[in-house]
Parts: sequence; C-alpha cells; structure tokens
Amino acid sequence: MTPCEAASDDQAPALPAGTYRLTRRDWVKSTGVGVSSAVLAGLAPAAAPAGASAAPPELRIAELDALKPDVPVPFAYPDASSPAVLVRLRGPAAGGVGPGQSVVAFSVLCTHKGCPVSYKPERRLLICPCHWSTFDPAKSGQMVIGQASQPLPQIKLRVDGNAVFAVGVDGLIFGRHTNML
Repeated sequence: MTPCEAASDDQAPALPAGTYRLTRRDWVKSTGVGVSSAVLAGLAPAAAPAGASAAPPELRIAELDALKPDVPVPFAYPDASSPAVLVRLRGPAAGGVGPGQSVVAFSVLCTHKGCPVSYKPERRLLICPCHWSTFDPAKSGQMVIGQASQPLPQIKLRVDGNAVFAVGVDGLIFGRHTNML
C-alpha cells in the first residue's frame, strides 16, 4: 500500500458535522485565486482623489513682448511643487511657440535624480549640477550628455495674443506616477 492509498478519504477519521476537510489541492486553488485577485487589483486604475481633475490646468506664464532671448523665466506647472522654466531661444525649437517658434518650457527636475537643472545662456543648454546631465531645449529637451535616461518633460505652450500659457506636459515629471496630483 502506498502513502497516497493509505491517506484516502475512506480511511480518514470522521469530521464533526458542519466542518470541511481542507485538502492540499483545495489550499493551492484558494491561494492561486487570492494571488490572482491581488495582481488584478494592482493593475486596475486607482480611483482619482476627490477634487482631482484629469485635464491639465491652464496657466498664464508671461507676456511675449517681455521675454528676452536666453533669459529664463521660472514658474511652477502643473502645480506648486513642480518647478519649471520658460526660455525664449535665439532660434526655432521643437515644440516652440511664438515668433519663430522660439519659446519653450521644461520641468527643471532632472530625469536622473531629480536635481534642479538650470539654463546656461552661454551654452544654450539646461544643465544639472548634481551629475552633469545636459539637455538641449531646442531639441525637445533631449539629453546631450550625462546619466539621465529620458529627456526633460516639455511643458506644452499656447500663445493667445501676447500671453503665453502652459497647457500640458509631454513626459513624466521626475518622482511622479502621474503629472496630475
């Protein structure tokens, strides 16, 4: 007689009425269902917090005629904890708006470790002081050199008359799962 035959249900001790014998097979099935449920629950989109909106806000940043070439204008977008910079370059830029498509804006949080980058007008680049990742604002914030693995998130801009508005973000701001908190 094998161990499996010796442990058959015919020879198992009787259980009190209303109780259930949990077999190894039943236990494996139930834990498999539990793990599957947990995985699927993690994949489901989280409910938005009360008051959160899916659409990015619109923010008036500056007046076109007040922008000087290579002089950065700091602002925060899409919220107060997201520092950004607006720059009027000396030539056209990818994603630029205004005269000559030369006005661009970017998050200043480096995509490597989140240190604040700064615009260096003499080099016409955004440079991170922590690990020297360098980004080109004329080429959609693409990394030129350094340890960052992503370009800087570019702030989408719109011009209405003489006013420049921030209207969205291309890319994910460092340290976030979503740009909208």
